[in-house]
Amino acid sequence: MIKFVTAGESHGQALVAVVENLPAGLPVSEDCVNLQLKRRQEGYGRGGRMKIESDRAQFLSGVRGGFTLGSPVAMLIENKDWANWSEVMDPGPGARSGDRLVTRPRPGHADLSGAIKYSHRDLRNVLERASARETAARVAAGSLAGRLLEELGVGIVGSVVSIGTVMAEAPELPAGELSALVSRSPVGCASAEAGAAMQAEIDRARESGDSLGGVFEIRVYGLPPGIGSYTSWDRKLDGRLAGALMSIQAIKGVEVGLGFAASHQPGSLVHDQIFYRPEVGFYRQTNRAGGIEGGMTNGQTVVVRASMKPIPTLYKPLKSVDIATREPFEASVERSDVCAVPAARVVGEAVVAWEIAVACLEKLGGDTLGEIKQRWKQYLERVRSF
Repeated sequence: MIKFVTAGESHGQALVAVVENLPAGLPVSEDCVNLQLKRRQEGYGRGGRMKIESDRAQFLSGVRGGFTLGSPVAMLIENKDWANWSEVMDPGPGARSGDRLVTRPRPGHADLSGAIKYSHRDLRNVLERASARETAARVAAGSLAGRLLEELGVGIVGSVVSIGTVMAEAPELPAGELSALVSRSPVGCASAEAGAAMQAEIDRARESGDSLGGVFEIRVYGLPPGIGSYTSWDRKLDGRLAGALMSIQAIKGVEVGLGFAASHQPGSLVHDQIFYRPEVGFYRQTNRAGGIEGGMTNGQTVVVRASMKPIPTLYKPLKSVDIATREPFEASVERSDVCAVPAARVVGEAVVAWEIAVACLEKLGGDTLGEIKQRWKQYLERVRSF
């Protein structure tokens, strides 16, 4: 089974991602990883950190001549801001917090709970790792999973479907057409009109010192029926996708297909009826299930959505209590994103790609890309002739 681990702090020397058990022979390049890292840093509503960092991944191991070797792939993403933090974040005994000692927990962050759990008196020991900066390493790992899926003809497209009170719907389009629409939008929305309204909403929040959340949607094209399993709870694909998306910082809700809307609809308007024609086989005319039934893909486009809360680091002060003095204070900062939903969409694509790739390899096995593609072809033939 492929797996990955990330390491690094927000203002440390670098982020690191190590990916194990990728098949040998997969064509990869630093450019394909860096493209996704660049997309993660874009989006209307981002803050000053994005002007400092220009993320680029460097392969340290596991790749030679543009192909994976089957051994662990290690990637390094340098933090450009490290020069300003080298004394504070020094891993040696000479580290000095100085005026950057943090004792004031921010509402909505991991600060207070993390300090209690690990007995930290400097909240920086929590916030440096809990930061969404960590997702850059996850995007790097997910980009390799995305390359594997591309080799199997599987496409993944994310789009923003709401920011604040502005809502839109991703149109039912092929992957390439939807991706083209989304890529033209500063907020990653397929609707130009809704996208402009989302930008105006972000501007209003910025002027009032507030922040905004929203919802992004991920669609996975080209999966046959049977990816995932009904046999054990931890092999159900929808559960794994939900867990992966919920692991992204600030995500507070996940739904598949109709999701929560299905709870107040009659069954006749929720379930997708099954039809059959010899020339196409089994098919459905609707996709309310979001492409997943019984923990497995059903052959339709997989549709999942994630809800992101407003960023809790605000220019508008929120009340908190200093852990050192026990005195109340109003938490306020000088630099923050107003809205990071467009960036979270890119992270969502990465974690979805990872879980889909894991499930596909569980189905197919194989140590080389050639083996995997041959088994994928055989499975597709079996599905078509069922």
